[in-house]
Amino acid sequence: MPPVTVALSLTLLTILLTVSPSIAWRPWPNMEHNSSEYIYGNSKKYEGSSEFVHMKYHMGPVLTANITVHPIWYGTWLKSQKRIIREFINSISAVESKHPSVAGWWKTVQLYTDQTGANISRTVRLGQEKNDRFYSHGKSLTRLSVQSVIKSHVTARSKPLPINPKGGLYLLLTSTDVYVQDFCGQVCGFHYFTFPSIVGYTLPYAWVGNSAKLCPGVCAYPFAVPQYMPGLKAVKSPNGDVGVDGMISVIAHEIAELATNPLVNAWYAGPDPVAPVEIADLCEGIYGTGGGGSYTGQLLDGEDGATYNMNGIRRRFLVQWVWNHVVNYCTGPNALDQ
Repeated sequence: MPPVTVALSLTLLTILLTVSPSIAWRPWPNMEHNSSEYIYGNSKKYEGSSEFVHMKYHMGPVLTANITVHPIWYGTWLKSQKRIIREFINSISAVESKHPSVAGWWKTVQLYTDQTGANISRTVRLGQEKNDRFYSHGKSLTRLSVQSVIKSHVTARSKPLPINPKGGLYLLLTSTDVYVQDFCGQVCGFHYFTFPSIVGYTLPYAWVGNSAKLCPGVCAYPFAVPQYMPGLKAVKSPNGDVGVDGMISVIAHEIAELATNPLVNAWYAGPDPVAPVEIADLCEGIYGTGGGGSYTGQLLDGEDGATYNMNGIRRRFLVQWVWNHVVNYCTGPNALDQ
């Protein structure tokens, strides 16, 4: 391939990875507007229905096959932290969990279908994992190098991650001492699909970072609060780890959007396919009835004083709601009308 062609290809890849703000997420507060937010205004922030939101299906694939999540633990992780995240993933399909449950939250995601009418799979399971404790690509990652990390683990000589374009989700989780492009300032996590030119395959993936050291007030809200908001009190996290408990809602956000829009051509609102507004974007910062703005909505308080809104297999979690296109508003299993 001529040098000019190579340079042009890399430029196009960089543009694609840097102009898609709607597939990146922060729990709240949103300090900068993206282009679609001007269109939808407050409808992104409030629980109530809105005639201004038009969630549409754009004929692309969704994840109707059984979903397998493959975590890649990048950096230094405690066993206790891994257990919290693993249980959340396993709780998505744990239909016997106490109400309100993570599985109940996933039922809203299951409402979305492909062009044949097949629903998103009810089965989400934890798959093979990989550890990258020696920071194979350094402690500062770009969006392109995130894909390179994934490549190194799906092509590893020893126990590579299985290639599963139809049901595999590749979840890169970075520890507290790793910075990823736009982390804290604009995003807490993002999802996209890998490029064959980099990874060799087109695979849905997401990145989520542990913000405990860098920006807990931005990415672990409401377990930590921003310094510029004096008087706002943080709540107690349900699993005793502010950073990881904050990650749970971001992980949920990205998995829900990967299931409904894995190649960024299926379910989204807004006129711009480069910056689609997806099912979790529309419910940013909403965790309970009445939520919107700086108010999370009505939540649950445990006997130990911890705040949560849904139950897993054994643990409790705080997870943002997602958009229900049937009733045209944000829904969650802890809604007071359920």
